[in-house]
Amino acid sequence: MTKQDEYRHQLRALAREEWDATLLRESGLPGPRGNIELAQAVADEGDLALFERYIAYTAEKAPTNSPYEFLAFCGVVGLGRLVAEGNRELLSTLRRQATDSRWRVREAVAMALQRFGDAAMEQLLVEMRAWSEGSPLEQRAAAAALCEPRLLGRAEHAREVLQLLDHITATVVWASNRRSEDFQALRKGLGYCWSVAVVALPEEGKALMEKWLRHPDKDVRWIMRENLKKNRLARMDAAWVKRWA
Repeated sequence: MTKQDEYRHQLRALAREEWDATLLRESGLPGPRGNIELAQAVADEGDLALFERYIAYTAEKAPTNSPYEFLAFCGVVGLGRLVAEGNRELLSTLRRQATDSRWRVREAVAMALQRFGDAAMEQLLVEMRAWSEGSPLEQRAAAAALCEPRLLGRAEHAREVLQLLDHITATVVWASNRRSEDFQALRKGLGYCWSVAVVALPEEGKALMEKWLRHPDKDVRWIMRENLKKNRLARMDAAWVKRWA
């Protein structure tokens, strides 16, 4: 039994009104890592009313690294389960959450979207193409959601993700406010996302990366160099990494 399964059993044994105290106590916050296994269990066992109550803990009510931020995190991941089950109207709520000022809530959006991808990857790709035309934080959410190894087992899916990353990276070139926190979050996300997608489809992925490795834009070059540092690329083709590094 996994830790997530253990938490699911614990939650089932509790009255719903007891959940909040348990989640706050077991959140892992303040601290470097929230209790992701517990959050996934809440997503499995909760319902829409619970998730909506939890996402109402905004940054003003539940600042970064506070235990109450964990409730918001759980609520966002839970919405992903409902989207995967067919409630596509909640995608607009997830898109709003993708621009939250708290990085953990933004990570929860990626995890929620990955649940959607597990159930309907082609539909997730359609939705993420729309997000890739949005703000830097929406673009970051699209890239982070899609660049998950378990979602990239099929070549056609990996190819579409590479094309989406190519498009988002192109927008970096003409970005103006590069000192903003939103742009920096996108830049950091792209600094690892490319490596995940390239490993899923190496020959096509390497060719696209090479195009951007030659580009003069300083932020694009930083993004590509960061990806070259990832061990997954060295395991894929150490000689290629060495040559371009």
